[in-house]
Amino acid sequence: MADKTSLAGHFRCAVMLGVDFDGPSHEVGRGIAPQGAHSWGRYSARCGIPRHIEMLQRQEVPCTFFVPGYDAMCHPDTVKAIHAAGFEVGAHGWLHEAWDMPPEEETPLLRRTDEILRQLTGKPVLGWRSPSGRKTANTMRVLKELGYIYDSSDKDYDLPYRLRFGAGRDDWILELPNNTYSLDDFPFFKFSYTPPSEVLEQWKSEFKAIYDEERFLVLCVHPRSGWGSGTPARTWILEQFIMHLKQHDGVRFFSSAQFARWCLDNPSAIEEVQVP
Repeated sequence: MADKTSLAGHFRCAVMLGVDFDGPSHEVGRGIAPQGAHSWGRYSARCGIPRHIEMLQRQEVPCTFFVPGYDAMCHPDTVKAIHAAGFEVGAHGWLHEAWDMPPEEETPLLRRTDEILRQLTGKPVLGWRSPSGRKTANTMRVLKELGYIYDSSDKDYDLPYRLRFGAGRDDWILELPNNTYSLDDFPFFKFSYTPPSEVLEQWKSEFKAIYDEERFLVLCVHPRSGWGSGTPARTWILEQFIMHLKQHDGVRFFSSAQFARWCLDNPSAIEEVQVP
């Protein structure tokens, strides 16, 4: 591995923990009333987020909570509690949009989410994660205008990089790619109904390979019930995984914004990619 795209010499493995709030916005954005069999998202604010906060504070590790604007509007006290506990709050769409949007539809939603998160935390929002993986050059331009320094939506690499989305000198943003299958709770608990103990072993295997190659790890979990990690047993295995990571030399935990700043301060450690 070339030194230009390696974290070697700085630390063995950078770890970023991310919690995607995914409350009732996930259902409302699809035209489903978040009640009865579709009430899983309401668990996020009532149980999942508080349980994650307590566990993360106990483990004394940073974390980024990516919050849809609609969920922040419905549960402002939960967002304030995340911030008061010392964790980063990032943006995650307005209604957890799962559809393609033209700029005239997307831009006001990006700005609306940014505004409510800033109001609730009293701090600028520095990062964004697409709620569905969809994004365009317009998305990146609006985020840059809002002062965001990173995006964590792409799936195309296992190291951070500068993502250039236009021809202008400032048309770039730092990309923190995330693995939304083997380092995510959603496919295991939603589709394969994998027991938590087996999910823990899968995450440990992924970490071992990443650690051996001196790459970086982005873990994405959700505080929902149903297919999320907010329930007691699933939060417990997340804590066991964190404890496992701590046992390895050279592992360093960051919030997404902390690691983005580290990358910006160490440009020789990352490469630049131009999106066609």
